[in-house]
Amino acid sequence: MNIINKRYWYFALSLVVIIPGTISLALWRLPLSIDFTGGSKLEVQFPQATPGEIQPGDIKTLMADFGFGDSIVQTSEDNVVIIRAKTLDEETQAAVVAALQEKYGETVVLRFDNVGPTVGADVTRNAAIAVAAASIGILAYITYAFWSVPHAIRYGVCAIIAMLHDVLVMVGAASLLGHFLGWEVDALFLTAVLTVIGFSVHDTIVVFDRIRENQKVYRRASYEAVVNHSIVQTLDRSINTQLTVMFTLLALALFGGVTIQHFIITLLIGVFSGTYSSIFNAAPLLVVWENKEWGRWFGRGKQAEAAA
Repeated sequence: MNIINKRYWYFALSLVVIIPGTISLALWRLPLSIDFTGGSKLEVQFPQATPGEIQPGDIKTLMADFGFGDSIVQTSEDNVVIIRAKTLDEETQAAVVAALQEKYGETVVLRFDNVGPTVGADVTRNAAIAVAAASIGILAYITYAFWSVPHAIRYGVCAIIAMLHDVLVMVGAASLLGHFLGWEVDALFLTAVLTVIGFSVHDTIVVFDRIRENQKVYRRASYEAVVNHSIVQTLDRSINTQLTVMFTLLALALFGGVTIQHFIITLLIGVFSGTYSSIFNAAPLLVVWENKEWGRWFGRGKQAEAAA
């Protein structure tokens, strides 16, 4: 199986996946929830409600009657409901509670908070800092771990590029899902992104480590052949490991309830992308760098061959 020989096909497929999300981000941006933009969070409990009586869709309809059609409703144990919406004043909050009480009986307000736009801006900034810090830490660690290999920093840079590929896929998918399905990006999305970063880089390091070992064993083989052999050797392990995670996430997406569905589907997209980028992007990029193939992209390679 010659994976490296078809590397540009795999790069092209990555572009085909990333470009629609990038266009969506440019046109519609990310549909940010109140975790990032500010708003209100109302947590209530219905002691008299029967199991199964409380449906998030019904409460969303009720909130839409008050002009908050983009509210997010989550259910929890003990008949607890969490409602996230744009900023509610005290009068509107009291009217919402009264409507809920009329529908479900006794209503206990457990918590009511307003998140200002300043807090939302802090969350957005911290999210960017978290991804940047993860990238720097990964680059430093991989470069240190592969210090005995020539051009060790290349391994770290290629791992970061593959990781950014996964982040772009997830962010683009979130933008598309937000525009067409009305999903919003909340703080759990950041958790999903950081989790996928860990999975993706872990899988990439496994491939890179095999490349390092094979360079010592196959000293006379070309770098391209060593990289391809290393990918093939780790292919079964990578796919099998990620499939176990994806099957678990799929079960949670189907049967885990509405509360975590968006988070789980985002993880599914990210884990699939991470598996692909670790196998078909990260290691092939090492070959591109080793051969300095960007010279051919701009015609310099052909000019050198003609001069020779």
